[in-house]
Parts: sequence; C-alpha cells; structure tokens
Amino acid sequence: MAQSSTNPIRKRRVFYIPGYDPIHPRRYRELYRKEGTEQAAFSGYDIALSPKQGQEPYGWHVDAAMDGAQVQSDIEVLVWSDIVRDSMGKSIPATYAQLIRTAWTYIASGALWRLMKLRKGPVIAALYPVLFLLLQLALALGLGHLAGRALVRAWGLIPLGSESTAFAARMLLEGAAYWLGLLSVAWIVLRWFKARDGKFFAYYLMHDYAYSARWHGANPPELEARMYQFRSQIATAVQENVDEVLVVGHSSGAHLAVSILSDLIRSGRVPAGGPALGFLSLGQVVPMVSFLPKADRLRADLAYLSARDELFWLDVTAPGDGCAFALCDPVAVTGVAPPDKRWPIVISAAFTQTLSPERWQQLKRRFFRLHFQYLCAFDRPADYDYFRITAGPLTLAQRYAGRAPSKSRIETPVSKYRSML
Repeated sequence: MAQSSTNPIRKRRVFYIPGYDPIHPRRYRELYRKEGTEQAAFSGYDIALSPKQGQEPYGWHVDAAMDGAQVQSDIEVLVWSDIVRDSMGKSIPATYAQLIRTAWTYIASGALWRLMKLRKGPVIAALYPVLFLLLQLALALGLGHLAGRALVRAWGLIPLGSESTAFAARMLLEGAAYWLGLLSVAWIVLRWFKARDGKFFAYYLMHDYAYSARWHGANPPELEARMYQFRSQIATAVQENVDEVLVVGHSSGAHLAVSILSDLIRSGRVPAGGPALGFLSLGQVVPMVSFLPKADRLRADLAYLSARDELFWLDVTAPGDGCAFALCDPVAVTGVAPPDKRWPIVISAAFTQTLSPERWQQLKRRFFRLHFQYLCAFDRPADYDYFRITAGPLTLAQRYAGRAPSKSRIETPVSKYRSML
C-alpha cells in the first residue's frame, strides 16, 4: 500500500529505466551529479554523490539534506543499452529496409492517423527520420547521377578503334561509367550522413521506432528476458529495510516499467507493510507502442496497473517536449481504462513556467535535449523537482498526496486496438 503519512523518510532505493539509448549508463550518473548540484543551488538544499555500495555496477549513492531531514538514496540504472546497440547495428541498406517496414506498420495498422489525433509533436518526431533519410537518399542519388554523367562524358573522349565495334563498346563503357559514378558517389554521401548522425539523429530515431514496429507492439524475446531480471532486482529491494522503492521510467523506459511493475505485483512479491512503492513515468511515449496491433501485453499491463493500490503512479510530461505524448493519460487514450482506474496522476512539468525566459530561449529548439529536461535542473522550480523526488524526505505518494491531475490532460480513447492478454 502506498505510504500516506507525512513522516520524513530516511532510506530509499531508486531504479531508473532509460529509454531507447545506446549510451553507457555512466552518462546518467554524471547528468545527475551536474544537474543535481545546479538544482540544489537554485532550491537551497544540499546533495552529494558517492560510489554505490554493493554489487550492482551502474549506480550511485546520494546523501541529501532537505527540509531539515537527512536522507540516503541508492540509485541504480537498469541497463538495456546493450540490447539497444545490438538492434542499431544495421547497414545502410538494412536501415532503409527498416524504414519501409516501420512506415508500413504504422500506416497499414492505422496507428499513425490515430496518434496524430493526440499530439502532433511526437508524430512529427516519428516522421522526421523517415523524411530525412529519404532526403539523404535523394541527395545521394542526385549527386551520384551528376557524377555518372561526368564519367560518361569523360569516356566519350577516348578513341575505341574500328567503327564496327565502336558503338557497342562505347555503349557498354558509358553504361559502366554511369553506374560506377552514381553508386560510388551515392554511397560516399550516405556514409557521410551516417557518420554524422550524432547531429542529425535520423538513424538513431529510425532504429528506435523500428524496434517496436518490428514486433508490432510485442516485446522481443531478449527484452522480455531483461525485464524479468529487472523485476527480480526490484522484488529484492521491496524486501529490504528501506522506506521507499521508487521506479522511474523515462521515454520508452516508461512502458517497460508498466509491464515490470505489473508482473511484480501479480507475482505477489510486494509485501504488505513493506516500503512505499512509487512509479514515476517521465516523457512517456506509451501510445507509440500500445496503439500497435500486437501490444496485447502492454495494454493488459496498463489496465492492471492503473487500478492497483500497491503503488502510487505519477506521470509527468510537458507540452514543450515535442518527443513525448504530453498530458496524454496512457491508460485512457489506449482505451483500456477499467471502471476502478486510479492511476496515473497526470501532471505537467510546464517548461515555459518552470524555466526562466532566458533558459527557455536557450532550450526551446533543442528538441532532444528537452526530452531529458525532466532529469535536469529547473531555475524556477514548481512542484516537480526530480532531485526532491529521488533524494528528498517524502515518498512520491506523500509529495503528491491530494495533487489534482492537469485539467488539460487528454483522456479520450483513441487506439483502434484494445485486445489484452
């Protein structure tokens, strides 16, 4: 049962589930260190990081002095970046094949049109890699065509001997020259774009959307196996002598957390009278998966988790984040809300209000950076503060007890597919 008293807590375990991210998990430790220090300066509390004790390789320990209380939190990253990297190891032709399959999956299933009824931002983000990769291909073929024509003209200056063989030989050589020039230059251009995808994110986003679309919303076997490991780690934590176990799911990690926590509760491994169990979903993109035809497991888990009293579920997004389905209740818009639905409480991080005008001007066009703002410092913080939530003296349930959901949230059932396991 979610803790409801207001007594300050002393110990917490936090499990952070990243989105589709191939980067080493130490990135999240350094992000927490940098942004936590900045937020502490803005908000007037103390926060310090040190190496985490224990066998888990990707975590850190936090000592915080907030609101007159001393709190210890152990934060652990649940790593699936190796699975992400393996799924991204595609050649250029294979990526374009992914493009065709992914686009067809979303268009033929009708999911694309229904997603557009929710928020245009994440749909544009989904279309961006398709359009930009096609633009790269068009530019590569265009430059390749010019190179091929130039080689053909160069071959035309070479004498070919007797007149009887000249025509056939010239046609053969010109054809070979044209295709040699076209394919060589086109390949060089495509390789140039791929080598600089750290600036363009086209290949990265294409692999991201293709990963879910390949299985039409079902989880690949290797991901299911990893989620089982995550569930076991959280199950161990809820048996420990701590005051709160908090699961944070960011971006694609939010829908993984939904299924992991559902399995945990179904298995009966959340003890009565144990630590408060909190679930914080940030910048979620749940509809990108739950609207697909074979996402039966996720839809069932959304319906199940939304009615449980073993946890407290807060969903935080922001209209300024063009990569998330801002203020869309993931259970309701999927069309699987049960009559006794309790969760999530949907609120906005309100970037335009919680960031100063100067800071907002710096960030508002950095779309991918804004998708990570939930994990960062706000220079005009309101009631959402990632570091108070993960290191402060109140559980998630205590901090947001009585908090009304956003009035502008979207709850209209939109998904065509509502079957559940």
